[in-house]
Amino acid sequence: MNDLLKKILIVDDEQSILLSLSHLLRAQGVEVLACSEIEQAEEALANSRFDLVIADIRMSGVNGIEGLELLSYIKDNFDTAVMIMTGYGSPEIEAEAYSRGAYFYFRKPLEINALLQKVSELGIPVKR
Repeated sequence: MNDLLKKILIVDDEQSILLSLSHLLRAQGVEVLACSEIEQAEEALANSRFDLVIADIRMSGVNGIEGLELLSYIKDNFDTAVMIMTGYGSPEIEAEAYSRGAYFYFRKPLEINALLQKVSELGIPVKR
């Protein structure tokens, strides 16, 4: 495997977000995988190493915190930075995300320049 290749996993149940983030973050030396379901994301994590996971908090489930559960799962099992995003945030949810080990917390709609800045800080090349 090419260790110089950076890998990003995006997890969101909104296809438009998956497509736009995949396009935005795909750069030279960066591979992007998009998953619309938590189960797909867990399978991808089990089979490959990622430098960054960007996950929505609220997927299609009823309790609305699947992304936080995924964050805990990743932090317990992998050495991977996780950014959380949500359109339904609150100070409590933001605090919970950071307490579970989130690298950064974004509210939707995403501030693209801030996202690219945070990705760049992790040593992942971004298109400018």
